[in-house]
Amino acid sequence: MAIKVIVELQAKPGKRAELTSLLQSVEARFGSSQPGFLGSTYYEVLDNPDIVVEIADWVSSEVRAAAMQQAMASGAYAPLGELLAAPFRATVIRQLT
Repeated sequence: MAIKVIVELQAKPGKRAELTSLLQSVEARFGSSQPGFLGSTYYEVLDNPDIVVEIADWVSSEVRAAAMQQAMASGAYAPLGELLAAPFRATVIRQLT
């Protein structure tokens, strides 16, 4: 069953654009070409300009986990430490049946 992943990332002040650029580059490298990745959309939080929310669609949590392991092993997310003010939060959901 398809899943959605809601990721909330708190950028350091003034670093939202850089954070968004990094996320989009990792997606282009590890997401869009990944079998089972269905796409994602980035959102801004209206009352907090430093938060980025990504909502991604995947075929399954297993496919997503494999893609995340590959991206982490490559070091693609290493620059996050310099851009985040707090640990990110990821929530994996699926539609109730």
